[in-house]
Amino acid sequence: MLPYETIQEASAALGRNLTTAETIWFNYSASKSDYLLYCHNIIFLFIVFSVIPIPLVFFELTRLAGVDRYKIQPKVRLSWPEIFRCYKDVMRIFLLVVGPLQLVSYPSIKMIGIRAGLPLPSGWEMFAQLLVYFLIEDYTNYWIHRFLHNKWGYEKIHRVHHEYTAPIGYAAPYAHWAEVLILGIPSFLGPAMVPGHMITFWLWISLRNLEAIDTHSGYDFPWSPTKYIPFYGGAEYHDYHHYVGGQSQSNFASVFTYCDYIYGTDKGYRYQKKILQKLKGELKGNGEQNGVSYRFSTQDLKSD
Repeated sequence: MLPYETIQEASAALGRNLTTAETIWFNYSASKSDYLLYCHNIIFLFIVFSVIPIPLVFFELTRLAGVDRYKIQPKVRLSWPEIFRCYKDVMRIFLLVVGPLQLVSYPSIKMIGIRAGLPLPSGWEMFAQLLVYFLIEDYTNYWIHRFLHNKWGYEKIHRVHHEYTAPIGYAAPYAHWAEVLILGIPSFLGPAMVPGHMITFWLWISLRNLEAIDTHSGYDFPWSPTKYIPFYGGAEYHDYHHYVGGQSQSNFASVFTYCDYIYGTDKGYRYQKKILQKLKGELKGNGEQNGVSYRFSTQDLKSD
């Protein structure tokens, strides 16, 4: 809750007029407790988990030709009952684990210094903090993910997430309850090390889960803006991890690819891409010699 009764008091405390964004924030948050503002994350997560994957479900069920060509594993199809079962299981974990965790974790947020007052951070400050959060989460998630692929971690916990060998958007948060708790640690480390504003924290939690849905979408769209993010893994990169399955020792990274490259855990993926490109070239060459035009993609080979 802001310690000011009026905008004039807030302006006097800051020694300047409030910006438009700060005025909007004041009008919205002045009468709300910091705890209530923190709990907004529950609403944001529910929207992200429930609404964002809907277009992907539509693509999966309608199989529109213009979109279906970008499906990474085109021969794997899920029915509506299967998709809805996945969503129900996600919501069950959300109601029993994620939501309650948000409700009781506020003291830790207060302890690390996440603030909800004025002034608001600049756009560059928020960008820099979010970048740090992504880098810290990516590195720590990489090692925890590798641990979950040992015999005990996989059989007891991580195998639930790998039930979907051809992932869909709703499968991004589909996991054992213990995995949800364990992988919450990397998401918390960044804000703990570089605490920022509550708005930055909202953005971080939402963007991290949007990214997870993107990498589990099952579609590799060439127009995706994430194609321009350096070292970003994306859907095709993570899809290989699910495609290989429980024995996978490749592509552990959650966001970027540099950890897999540095520690040599992308060799299987890179080898497969090299072989697929070679086969693609050979088949295309044979088609041209025989006067045949082929519409061919590495996804077609992969699905075989």
